[in-house]
Amino acid sequence: MRIATRSGRTVIISPDTTSLVDVAEASRGRFGPDPRGVYDAWEEFLDWAGGASIDFTADGVPVLLEELGPPSPEPRQIFAIGLNYRDHADEAGLEYPDVPPTFTKWVGSFAGPVGDLALPATTVDWEAELVVIIGRRAACVAAADAWSYVAGLTIGQDYSERALQLSGPAPQFSLGKSFPGFAPQGPWLVTPDEVGDPDNLAIECRINGETMQKSATNRLIFSVPSLVERLSSVVPLTPGDVIFTGTPAGVGGARKPARFLKAGDVVETTIEGIGALRQVCVTAH
Repeated sequence: MRIATRSGRTVIISPDTTSLVDVAEASRGRFGPDPRGVYDAWEEFLDWAGGASIDFTADGVPVLLEELGPPSPEPRQIFAIGLNYRDHADEAGLEYPDVPPTFTKWVGSFAGPVGDLALPATTVDWEAELVVIIGRRAACVAAADAWSYVAGLTIGQDYSERALQLSGPAPQFSLGKSFPGFAPQGPWLVTPDEVGDPDNLAIECRINGETMQKSATNRLIFSVPSLVERLSSVVPLTPGDVIFTGTPAGVGGARKPARFLKAGDVVETTIEGIGALRQVCVTAH
C-alpha cells in the first residue's frame, strides 16, 4: 500500500500510482483527514484498508506530485543518523561509529517530493536518504522484531548548509540541516511488504542528470532494524515518527574540489520500489 498527504489530508495512492482517494472520504470519517491520527491508529487503518473496496477509477483524482506533502508532516519526533554508510565515512576520513551518531531536522524544514529548493548560501550539499516512518509505539524493541513497528518507507533528502553545520567549536548539525525545504520527503509512504527486500534497496542521487550518489541500503552500518532497536532503547518511538537513516558516498563537500548546489541545478533522488524526489534549486530571497 502507498499513502501520501495532499493539502494536509491523508490519501491512498492507486496501485499504478496514477490516482488517489481521500482517506477520510473513503472511510466515511472513520480515519483521517489528519495524518497523525492515521498513524496513531495504524494497525486498525491497515485492517480497514486491506478489506476496503476502493474504486480509484470512479472516485479517484489524478496524482500530481507537486500537490503532495511529506507522508508524515507533523511527527512528534525526528531522528537523523550520520555516518551510516561505510563509503560515506571513508570519503569523510572518519572511523566507523560504534553507535549511531544522531541529530534532528526540525519540522519547519519539511517539504513535499517536488518543488523549488531555495539556497540560503553557496555551500548547500545533497544527501540522499531512506526515511523510515514508525507505525506503533516502540520501546526497547529487539532488532528481530523491529520491522513490525515500521509503518513504511519513503525517500528523503537531508540538504545541508555545510558552513553553518560545521561552524563553531560545537558543530551545528541540526540547525545547518533545517532551512526551509531542507527535508523534502515522498512521494509517498510504501509499506515494507511492497518494496521487495526492505533491507536492500538501490538508492541514487543525480544532479542535472549526472549521478552523484549510487549505493544500496544493505551497505548501511546500522540497518533499519538496528536503528529501531538502538533508538527505542533510549526513547520510546511513537506513531508517525520519522527517521532519516543516513547517506552514502558522493556528497559535494567531500569532493575535490568541493561541489555545492547552485541556482538552476535539478536534484533527483530515487530509491528502488518507492519512487523519486525532484527539486529545482533557486536563489533564496
